[in-house]
Amino acid sequence: MTNILVIHGPNLNLLGTREPEVYGGDTLATIDESLAEQAKQVGVKLEAFQSNDEGEIVNRIQQAAGKVDIVIINPAAYTHTSVAIRDAFLATQIPFVEVHLSNVHAREDFRRQSYLSDIAVGVIAGFGINSYLLALEAAAKHCKQSAKKR
Repeated sequence: MTNILVIHGPNLNLLGTREPEVYGGDTLATIDESLAEQAKQVGVKLEAFQSNDEGEIVNRIQQAAGKVDIVIINPAAYTHTSVAIRDAFLATQIPFVEVHLSNVHAREDFRRQSYLSDIAVGVIAGFGINSYLLALEAAAKHCKQSAKKR
């Protein structure tokens, strides 16, 4: 069975109250519940993790090596600043999908720079909660295609 880890970055624990005009009204719990439901439908095992701390995110990526098939990550503000998260993915060689609730390319200039996009399997942004659901579907398909190639 495919094992998928979802990592939610800083301030995503405030979803539902944090800038709903940008991020929508869904809470992190709603997102995780929707992902868990979809994971059952597509037949994958799913674990979710949220942290506001860059080091905890790096640790979680390192701990996932050899245990998960792919990561779905919304690095939030760390998208634009974290070489450490980038290096964790390069070191572990875990494939990942970068996800964003908002369309980061339609926002402030600094949000258009990602330290992760160029090493990600793919990037999904701008669809609110559906960004995560699309990422889960894409991640599951990516793992099935990769397994066929082996």
